[in-house]
Amino acid sequence: MLKIESLGEENETGDLDARRLAAEAIYGSEEDVVGPISNSGWDFESEETYTITKLTPGVKDPNRVNVFLDGHFVLSLEINQVVDLGLKVHQSITKEKLQELQRASEFGKLYQRSLEWVLTRPHSVRETHDYLRRRQLKRKQLNRQREREEKKPLPEFDDELINEVLTRLIDKGYLDNRKFAEFYVENRYLRKGISHKRLRMELTKKGIDATMINQVFEKIPRDEDEEIIKMIKKKRKKYNDFQLIGYLVRQGFSFYNAKTAVEQYKEDDEV
Repeated sequence: MLKIESLGEENETGDLDARRLAAEAIYGSEEDVVGPISNSGWDFESEETYTITKLTPGVKDPNRVNVFLDGHFVLSLEINQVVDLGLKVHQSITKEKLQELQRASEFGKLYQRSLEWVLTRPHSVRETHDYLRRRQLKRKQLNRQREREEKKPLPEFDDELINEVLTRLIDKGYLDNRKFAEFYVENRYLRKGISHKRLRMELTKKGIDATMINQVFEKIPRDEDEEIIKMIKKKRKKYNDFQLIGYLVRQGFSFYNAKTAVEQYKEDDEV
């Protein structure tokens, strides 16, 4: 029967049996293997129908399943995709079904990469969309290089696949513009200081609409006077008054507020 040491050691025979049955429901048993397994070149596109001869756990990622057709490795899928698609050893696969599996495979890999990226810190939907477009462009550039080297191109993903990944991330709660905006306002240049104007401009560039920005500022207020003092303290030794006022204006503060704050801080410093 299928070896399942990777599923963890269990003391109870009943637990072992249950885990073995769960594994075999996905991967099948040793008796289910059909024909030899090969990774050698195989022109599967010339075939009209195929047979799933083996499903094995991924080597690098145990959450993925390697799919073998007619004894040859073809693609890998997430475990939940294998379950949802109802794939089994001995199952016959048409060319149309294979295209569906290939697309599902690319979706799973792209989704996993995107999930790892969004979990590094909160991101906006637009930021994530731009990240996915960069990966799309990088894959196209790589394929142009592979074409020059006469190598087989890697699968590319279209805008529809990008939108599907974004939708999944949003539905799962990994992407939330409001939570991102709150995190951004609460943490952006907390020690260095930042003007309200610049914060709003940055959030707008990241795809946050004006209404949401206003709501976030109401929930997480950042005192403009405190922010400008932070920046004056940081730059006072580097700039004279005229240069300091110009710097503050370029950072989004009004000329009046910048001039007043510089003069006031100078007076406080002299006391």
